[in-house]
Amino acid sequence: MLKRIIFLLTLFLCLWLFYIKGLVPVVPTSWLKEKQEFLVYLQETEARTLDPARADDLASARVLANIFEGLVRLRTGTEVEPCLATRWEVSRDGRQWTFYLRPNVTFHDGTPFNAEAVKFNVERLLNQQNRYTYAAFTYGMVQSVEVIDSLTVRFNLKYPYAPFLYNLAMPVAAPMVSPRAVQQYKEEFWKHPAGTGPFIFQQWKENNEIILVANPRYWGVKPSIPGVIFRTVPDPNMRIKLLLSRSAQISEGIPPQGLAALKNKGFRVINTPGLDISYLGFYTNKGPFRDAALRRAARQACDPQELAERLFSGQTIMARGPLPPGTLGYEQTPEPLSPEPERARRDLIAAGYTPGLQITLLAYANTRPYNPAGGERLARALGEQLERAGFSCSIKIYPWDEFKKALFRQEGDAFIYGWTSDNGDPDNFLYTLFSSAQTASGLNTTRYRNPRVDTLLITAQQTVDSSLRARLYRNVLLHIKEDVPMVFLHHSLHTLVVADNVQGVIIRPHGIPYLGNAQISE
Repeated sequence: MLKRIIFLLTLFLCLWLFYIKGLVPVVPTSWLKEKQEFLVYLQETEARTLDPARADDLASARVLANIFEGLVRLRTGTEVEPCLATRWEVSRDGRQWTFYLRPNVTFHDGTPFNAEAVKFNVERLLNQQNRYTYAAFTYGMVQSVEVIDSLTVRFNLKYPYAPFLYNLAMPVAAPMVSPRAVQQYKEEFWKHPAGTGPFIFQQWKENNEIILVANPRYWGVKPSIPGVIFRTVPDPNMRIKLLLSRSAQISEGIPPQGLAALKNKGFRVINTPGLDISYLGFYTNKGPFRDAALRRAARQACDPQELAERLFSGQTIMARGPLPPGTLGYEQTPEPLSPEPERARRDLIAAGYTPGLQITLLAYANTRPYNPAGGERLARALGEQLERAGFSCSIKIYPWDEFKKALFRQEGDAFIYGWTSDNGDPDNFLYTLFSSAQTASGLNTTRYRNPRVDTLLITAQQTVDSSLRARLYRNVLLHIKEDVPMVFLHHSLHTLVVADNVQGVIIRPHGIPYLGNAQISE
């Protein structure tokens, strides 16, 4: 007990010095022995940066989400909720977004969070869009940022754009950073990150450990744990050993065969659907799949449930359509058709094709979050299903980068691919994958073109009312079901294994852990 009291008093003293001097405290080495005090989170891959403007990887985003915050954030579903802004208003024409900021919030270095800080953050990315990965995506539609008063800021958009709110909830690019820290450290800011979140950056160790300590001035419910250690451990077997030895309390990336042993030891498994989609795509502008009847026959042959049971062992969930569960418009998705290979064979013949129709199916060689079995295994399993319906499949496998080039050249007739959303808004799925305007960029991989769908998608982009947007997307989804540019297969399932004495861990969309509410019992 005395040791615990001394530890907590030392923590308080260092954080108090940090508060009055604006210094970044250094954790004494002895603290790191108190593993029962710090929450240890095991990552598969190492974070690349701690500057949200520069981050483009999930490992960095997981750490950043516990240091930084945005004006809004995504709930455990995909609904946007207040964060550093308490509320917002949108003008009738959808071009002015006014945010009312939370009072009495400071960055970790003591800099006040206010409207000027918001303006600084947005202009930092707007002025260097070519430098930061998500700058143009997040703020490219912003014409200007106005400071109305210290706690009110207004975004003036170039055009109405309803997904803007979801952009502001992104775990990278959109979080607010301390203007003073950026000005002080410049290119080295990523080594001295200062946000407003529940944890303060402490140290990035050479052994790939990132140490965060609790923020004693956090505006929300203050953390009940003294800190978090993000440790990079690529080997899944080592991650399991560290959990079982109680050297760590949370881990991502535990393979299915390891989950049972951990559950038997009292570990809990929590998960959330990924903001992504795995699909079988058809070139709708060339070759045999220009014929929608043939695409419908191929869809009737595919059985995503059988694929999941055969290949993924609980690592994915079946897709009803292009939108993952929880996404605005998901509930409007029409019921998918049940697989019927014999009916598919009859439909193929009825469409004027002879059984044995030769098609070439392209696939990538590697695994993806929405396809942990890998592209080749999925393609061969899908090929078997298609052959039951009368198709004869030739499969061609490419390394990931070469595969994307082959898609752009439109090699083959059909392909295995997928998409991971940037912001969780349905527009980021539907406009990206099905708007004819996205054909030239290669994002509309199927070259699908439907003028009615184009009109509906643009209208939905400009419609702020979420219930009306959902109805518009219902019509889009009905057209897509009829036209069949793709067969929708699976969404990823982000999974965390958590020790039985840890409560309050939240897993947000994109597989982002929020640890500010975590508690460790004795």
